[in-house]
Amino acid sequence: MPDTRRNVVRSLGALAAAGLAGCVTENASNDASGGGGSETYTVGAGEYETTVEASAFPQKLYFYCVQSGWMNWPSVMSAFEDEYGVAVNDDDRSSGEALTHMRSHENNMTHSGYNGGYTYGIVARNDGFTQAYKPQGWEQVPDALKTDDHHVTATRRVTTAVTYRKDIYEERGLDEPETWEDLLHPDVTQDLALQTPQAAVGLAAALSINNARGGSMDDLQPVIDYYGEIQDGGAEFTDNFLAQFSRGEYATFVRYDYSGLDLKYNNEEVAEENVGVALLGGENGNQGALNMPYGYALLEDAPNPEAAKLFMDYVLSLEGQQQFLDAYVRPIRADELELPDEFIDSAEYDRTEFQVDYGALVDQQESIIQEITRGAGL
Repeated sequence: MPDTRRNVVRSLGALAAAGLAGCVTENASNDASGGGGSETYTVGAGEYETTVEASAFPQKLYFYCVQSGWMNWPSVMSAFEDEYGVAVNDDDRSSGEALTHMRSHENNMTHSGYNGGYTYGIVARNDGFTQAYKPQGWEQVPDALKTDDHHVTATRRVTTAVTYRKDIYEERGLDEPETWEDLLHPDVTQDLALQTPQAAVGLAAALSINNARGGSMDDLQPVIDYYGEIQDGGAEFTDNFLAQFSRGEYATFVRYDYSGLDLKYNNEEVAEENVGVALLGGENGNQGALNMPYGYALLEDAPNPEAAKLFMDYVLSLEGQQQFLDAYVRPIRADELELPDEFIDSAEYDRTEFQVDYGALVDQQESIIQEITRGAGL
């Protein structure tokens, strides 16, 4: 097994972990099989504490946007299955696609939970697709990052960042980027990749650029102009670019801080020293790195609410939270864990990071997406 940080932490976690979520209350064995066994588990916090029975668990749990390829979900899914015997479906779709799927199946819900962009979760709540639930650990989540009605809870947070090939930048004589204006250089835009605002990560990037260039949620022209300029220079909006980045076909991509750090330290296809990850601001000193929470919610009419509650408890347990850190995602309970030394210097977060009124963002989200999409011709 490759000696990456991920594997080291996974091994340590395996030694330390033993039922941190969903306490086994009776008939438990050391290798709790779940998935139809006789075990029962206590789940939930406060008034939502209840007992669930493994005999009610499905062979596979369907939870929107829990998927391989991001935020170390494969390890979370694998650890949950090892501990409770329930496989989690690899659900390859964006937050926006999940919301669209919910709306088309509102009378026949196929998934038991939503996981993804926090604001998209609130939209799902507003559409009547979620139900209240406090997972174990709910009290440790900041009040501003969970809804008062207990429907949506943040589980981690990430920040918009730029990842670039340091070796290619050096060959082209480019300096390491510090501002969004630095990405307007023709030698950067020619192979720059971003995602559209329909995805939560793409929306965060658009708002980051807009804020850095003096815009606001009521004034999106700065990012529309920016997107027009980089497209003229060759930049592409695409969801699939990580493999191409490793091959050097894209020299720069815009995503979240964890994406670049995970690729830098947990990917063996490109040398660690050839990957740079930067938080960007504006030339005028404006902040340009939006901090976005991600979270989950139990769905109304969930086909498997018992297993979904146990999974939600596991994700918010310290064992589950630790696995986000392993992929350089800042868990919502980060204050109780030790951050890896490889994280970007905190001074850079102080220089560039900002937050928005997430409630206001929810209210305006669809109109913001549509205005940027139409204005920039995406």
